[in-house]
Amino acid sequence: MKPVVYIDGKEGTTGLQIFERLGSRDDIELILIDEDKRKDTQERKKFINAADIVFLCLPDAAAREAVALCENPDTRFIDASTAHRTHPDWDYGFPELSEAHRAAIIKSKRVANPGCHASGFISSVYPLVKMGIVPADYPLTCSSLTGYSGGGKKLIAEYEDVNRDPRHESHRIYGLTLKHKHLPEMTHVCGLAAAPVFVPILGDFYKGMASTIMLHNRLLPGAPTAQDIHAKLAEYYAGQTMVHVMPFGGEEPVIYADTMAGRDSLELIVCGHEEQTIVTALFDNLGKGASGAAVQNMNLMLGFDETTGLTK
Repeated sequence: MKPVVYIDGKEGTTGLQIFERLGSRDDIELILIDEDKRKDTQERKKFINAADIVFLCLPDAAAREAVALCENPDTRFIDASTAHRTHPDWDYGFPELSEAHRAAIIKSKRVANPGCHASGFISSVYPLVKMGIVPADYPLTCSSLTGYSGGGKKLIAEYEDVNRDPRHESHRIYGLTLKHKHLPEMTHVCGLAAAPVFVPILGDFYKGMASTIMLHNRLLPGAPTAQDIHAKLAEYYAGQTMVHVMPFGGEEPVIYADTMAGRDSLELIVCGHEEQTIVTALFDNLGKGASGAAVQNMNLMLGFDETTGLTK
């Protein structure tokens, strides 16, 4: 029998993107709730308990409620919300971080899908901390430039309104309280002593993301050069299918944030010199930053090739 898959919250941006990746597949059975019953708790409960895999594309409170509706011990969840990303009973859905992460996802019944900004930060910081290149108490900083689709339907409508605020043509810095909702995830998953200083930036483009960390090499153990850090990251991710370390300095002397739009993989670009290093994670905020990552996790949980239905 084919695995049965249900998307709770298919109407949102993430849910629709997951549906696009799954809708034409013949190796799963995708069950769809009637539009007029998608907020009916009892109907949702029926679908949740009938599924082998449930994607939760919901606000945090609704995601917790959905898990509580489950009575079937064989139902497995992939939660795209923030609700369970630091929960000890949930496995973090970034398989490239380590063999332990991958093995946990394959066996898991509860996978927390990473946040978009967090994916960019963690993809560079986790291996650097694990390899001892960046100490856990290093004062990390990160900026992350994203397309407006990450804000969901309301922000998409705002940016695509012909009568929109003309200032939208310029990028805007937000999260000025420095308490972005992805910070607990970034800190917890990387094992940091303190949260990084993190600044998200919203651009006037639909999708794509460039998350950049900045390092003072002389403050790192052994004072590695930017080239040293590049070599270590390239070695760490060697053989991975959906995460790639690009040649040192990238393929051109600039980085465009929407380069990976429409793709489900992630590229790391290391730049700098003897004294300073930046590492930029370049990916689609709707791909490896959300729906693509969720489908990759589903593939692993069901024993499929991890790239099935995805664009590398």
